[in-house]
Amino acid sequence: MQNKPVLSLLTRAGVLAAFLNITPAPLSLAIFDTNRPETHQNILDHFKYGSIGAEQRTGIPYLIWLALPRAFPQHLPATAGNGYERFGFVFEGGKKRPIGTSYRERQVPLIGLNCAACHTGTLRDSPGGQRRIVLGMPSHQIDLQAYQRFLFACFRDPAFDSDYVWNAMKQESPGLSWFDGIRYRWFVIPETRKVGRQLATESAWTETRPPAGPGRVDTFNPYKVMFGFNMSSDRSVGTADLPPIWNQKLRDHMWLHWDGNNDLVTERNKSAAIGAGCSEDSLDLASMKRVEDWIWTLPAPAFPKDKIDHERAAAGAALYGKLCADCHSPGGKRTGTAIPLAEIATDPERLNSFTPELAARMNTIGAGRPWKFTRFRKTGGYAAMPLDGVWLRAPYLHNGSVPTLRLLLEKPANRPAVFWRGYDTYDYENGGFVWSGPAAERLGFRFDTALPGNGRGGHPYGTDLKPAEKNDILEYLKTL
Repeated sequence: MQNKPVLSLLTRAGVLAAFLNITPAPLSLAIFDTNRPETHQNILDHFKYGSIGAEQRTGIPYLIWLALPRAFPQHLPATAGNGYERFGFVFEGGKKRPIGTSYRERQVPLIGLNCAACHTGTLRDSPGGQRRIVLGMPSHQIDLQAYQRFLFACFRDPAFDSDYVWNAMKQESPGLSWFDGIRYRWFVIPETRKVGRQLATESAWTETRPPAGPGRVDTFNPYKVMFGFNMSSDRSVGTADLPPIWNQKLRDHMWLHWDGNNDLVTERNKSAAIGAGCSEDSLDLASMKRVEDWIWTLPAPAFPKDKIDHERAAAGAALYGKLCADCHSPGGKRTGTAIPLAEIATDPERLNSFTPELAARMNTIGAGRPWKFTRFRKTGGYAAMPLDGVWLRAPYLHNGSVPTLRLLLEKPANRPAVFWRGYDTYDYENGGFVWSGPAAERLGFRFDTALPGNGRGGHPYGTDLKPAEKNDILEYLKTL
């Protein structure tokens, strides 16, 4: 995964970002170059804005990135917010770039993605309530595929030329110099267009899959592209929900990822970082170790105690122990194992997308390094994980096809066939985000369970309980 020369003064990486598959390759002047990532002493700021090394391989020239929404507003989705907010990126007051992005100072400064892009969520208690930002939670509101498509639409636009983009950059970032104009107009903008269009062509396979929508990504099919698999004959849909990352110590030596294909937390973390844009060479292991140490014991946020019926929760605890504990309690006989598809009966697409051939190729990553991958395997089912903080993991199942915990206790035919996801108003009674109604339809993404990979079936556990028993177990789930 070495960078290769394109122009005498420019370098770029030549492969897609596995996992996210969303950014064009970096451009940086090689002479008198710097290579200094933005750093943060505070671990919370480091998680939100620090570099894991992704800019080296898949970074976008920062000043071009800043100008794209101004230059090409016609390619932004018709969702709420301004600029990159429309993709569900979360901005804090006074910040020019959102949580989940990192910055690296080079002769051409670069922006990339980090862990927080996929693992920072938001919620509100009411439609007009104050938004809360929760670190470590699944980024249920971010639509990374829409972000990718916006970037590629910009690069393919006939207006993407040196004069037009440079003028937008000057409007967005006043004070750019004459020398900046030489660098960008003669080198950086043309090369960004060239590489961006090439990557758009290489990503054409994604257009044959249903839209992922917010909070979901195709985790492993982009690795097939990186390894040179023939995607023209591969119709698998690997789209899956983003997971939380708290309490990683609890998950040590459990089988991880949705299909239980790896049981080493640190190896899983590195594969995710490569997915976010890192190369084997650019992985910032020290920076990642800071995040790993933090999430090792990061507790899951607690459900508000005043919103729990504790008498019902006590009754639900016994039901949970009988029906759920073997698969979902720490120390359960099947917790951290892959439950066979024939039993779990959930949508098979994500499982089928990860093949034995891909597992073998994944285990070649890091060859010659102390951390070389060795633990990837092909399984026959989906992993049963501890349910700490389950209230903030909505929507549910590996593909996010069931909007609330209450609906997960219904038989599949009674679960909604269509709902809206990505709206962050929380439904404390039913355990999930509001998924229907005018506001959800206006601000959310229409999720159709009839599309490939989106099936709502399976996970029949608890569906035969009496209504009162379902209420009890739901109250107990709120305490986890």
